[in-house]
Amino acid sequence: MILDVPELSLVALVGISGSGKSTFARAHFKPTQVLSSDYFRGLVADDENDQSASGDAFEVLHYVAGKRLAAGRLTVVDATNLQAHARAGLVKVAREHDVLPVAIVLDVPEAVAWERTQSRPDRTFGRQVLGRMSRDLRRSLNQLAREGFRKIHVLRGLDEIAAAEIRYEKLFNDRRSEHGPFDIVGDVHGCRAELETLLGDLGWELARDDRGRPVDATHPDGRTAVFVGDLVDRGPDSPGVLRLVMGMVAAGHAICVPGNHEQKLARKLNGRKVQLTHGLPETLEQLAAEPDEFVTEVRSFIDGLVSHYVLDDGKLVVAHAGLKEAYQGRASGRVRSFALYGETTGETDEYGLPVRYPWARDYRGSAAVVYGHVPTPTPEWINNTICLDTGCVFGGRLTALRWPERELVATPAAKEYYAPVRPLVTVPDRLDQGLDIADVTGRRHIDFGYGRTTVPAENAAATLEVMGRFAVDPETLVWLPPTMAPCSSSTVDGYLEYPSSAFADLRAAGLDRVVCEEKHMGSRAVVRVSVTGEGDAIWTRTGRPFFGPELDEPLLARVRAAATEIMAELETGWLLLDAELLPWSAKAGGLIRDHYAAVGAAGRTALPAALDVLRDAAERGLDVGTLRDRLELRSAEIDGYSAAYRSYIRPTDGLTGVTLAPFAVLAGAGVSYAKKDHDWHLAIADRLVAADPELFTATRRMVVDLADPASEEAATDWWLSLTGAGGEGMVVKPWAGLGVTDGKGRLVQPGVKCRGREYLRIIYGPEYTRPEQLERLRGRNLGRKRSLALREHGLGLAALDRLAEGAPAWRVHELVFAILAAESEPVDPRL
Repeated sequence: MILDVPELSLVALVGISGSGKSTFARAHFKPTQVLSSDYFRGLVADDENDQSASGDAFEVLHYVAGKRLAAGRLTVVDATNLQAHARAGLVKVAREHDVLPVAIVLDVPEAVAWERTQSRPDRTFGRQVLGRMSRDLRRSLNQLAREGFRKIHVLRGLDEIAAAEIRYEKLFNDRRSEHGPFDIVGDVHGCRAELETLLGDLGWELARDDRGRPVDATHPDGRTAVFVGDLVDRGPDSPGVLRLVMGMVAAGHAICVPGNHEQKLARKLNGRKVQLTHGLPETLEQLAAEPDEFVTEVRSFIDGLVSHYVLDDGKLVVAHAGLKEAYQGRASGRVRSFALYGETTGETDEYGLPVRYPWARDYRGSAAVVYGHVPTPTPEWINNTICLDTGCVFGGRLTALRWPERELVATPAAKEYYAPVRPLVTVPDRLDQGLDIADVTGRRHIDFGYGRTTVPAENAAATLEVMGRFAVDPETLVWLPPTMAPCSSSTVDGYLEYPSSAFADLRAAGLDRVVCEEKHMGSRAVVRVSVTGEGDAIWTRTGRPFFGPELDEPLLARVRAAATEIMAELETGWLLLDAELLPWSAKAGGLIRDHYAAVGAAGRTALPAALDVLRDAAERGLDVGTLRDRLELRSAEIDGYSAAYRSYIRPTDGLTGVTLAPFAVLAGAGVSYAKKDHDWHLAIADRLVAADPELFTATRRMVVDLADPASEEAATDWWLSLTGAGGEGMVVKPWAGLGVTDGKGRLVQPGVKCRGREYLRIIYGPEYTRPEQLERLRGRNLGRKRSLALREHGLGLAALDRLAEGAPAWRVHELVFAILAAESEPVDPRL
């Protein structure tokens, strides 16, 4: 026997004690899918047979069942479920989560059940109890359908139970396996001529009957049309629209969800009493001229429409009035009602129409929701949702969305067929009303496409403090630079980091070509400039404004002027640049004075005086040679330390003396440049330098073939020359771009830094080059730093992807927030 069970449902096993429910559950369902009342009694009372604990046990069972159903997981309840009140609790849980309740009844002879019960030492009740259960089972068989169970399977006897097979069935709304491409058409409302024109503009070819009426349409590229409902009412030819759409659906060229106007029409055709308003009288008049068979087909067609569809692996949801994430892929009266009518506040506006709750403003689902229902002058994406009802019947336009291209195509109405009660221009404000603190607070798990990460609640709280008090506008803050890991520790004598280690690291990741870029010693700066200057900003690696308006604005004006020609060539209204602002002292003057200069000054003051004392002591014949040698070494190290940080200090006055070294172009309007190779990025940077050489500093670089030892040797010599002249070092990056992956599809480090011997004195202290110190430092653990760098890099790439696809601000910001939150993790800051 085949038992059809919806993939997402609450299955209640029904049967007397000893009927084999637990055995049946083990045979047909995963252990994690089955919730046993005996097990939950044991959890709350340490005794599975303690019937006095049943109330608490079922309370916990219902809670766990609800959590599973909320997560979209099939749930099976193994209990006798013989009393109506017990089943009512399960039906209630199913309805609360908009899934179908299913009953599987195991009806075995009482004698068999009694024999099994006697063989179990934990079952001590008498035969009369089993008799009462059997009578309850008989009564239950006639009540299950009335109680709300949508599917009821009754297995009578041991043979039927043994022969049973579970077959999972998809809900009617589950079309995840269909990938289109789709042409999604907004509310037609009887505007057949405009529908024909729109389909033609979309590339569809109409098929007509012998009277010239369109009865089907096909697309040469195999596209599927999707109609969001409200095919009828108000317009001049509702029957013509129905004939065409019904033909397309019957031929498999289209799918359709019902609108509230179809729902009302069906009720009227089925003999229900409805108010003849909002264009229904005109539709009925038009249908009166059609044959009775056609009207019967219309009634059958509407009755068979499904509330909504989930398409394209769950990336797309189509419903007439939209659909909240919690309702997607579910089946219940509540889901159907929302899909048909949306949600209202209970108030009416000045036109007597219901005030609709702006559910799209709060939407946070990953699926794009395409809908109609509420006329709007211009369709716009709001939190990954879009309304396609552009009021064609009111003299507006008939609009379609090409998916997955996300391209809008519209046909203007020939005229105003029906005067709107509320003018289109007064549609309530549909703009995204900004970010929600709930999107980033608390412990959060984020799947960002390049991996998964968890943001601890305490990290989120610290990040919120920074974001709330110091950061630039969160909707402007679309990217933060990831931290960068150093190369593996070197074994070259006298060096902690050396080019050969960096090359080996990236060769091990499967790369054969890298670019070595000069590492500028300054302050990381992210710059956004636009053609108009609107939204321009420059921020630090922690999202804070760089200097303040008095300096940021003139700096941005110069960047904008230098980038204008480039923006025109790239056909973008704005650019996002990754750069370094020099000198280090321009932004970090306080840090240098309070931390580095203080150490250097103390050493340069104390050590010479101490050496003078030791020289005097030596002249008096005291044996202080060992101590003097140690202090002389220490003095030389302090001099090296001071020289290291002093090389990154130069005088600035306002913006005079300040330069910007760009090295990557991250994004533009509707595009991420992460896949461009570094030759492209650095060529753009060179053009900025040429446009304003006083402001911009070039980034020196070398391309290295990792299969060529001579190429590596040349790059090593270049690095030695660079660092010997006081340079910080270099960053070795995959030549192919920002989002390079290895052979297993895993992200490769966006770059590893290889810092010079003298620069590292600033990081590890004046004496770090002593052999014993170097040996200790070579044991530093880089694993956590590398993991953090890759995670932040992936989050940044995902933010650029979402920005390019026009995702709502909150979806971009949650990733940027996670990058900054990751900086709260305990990682050695010297790395």
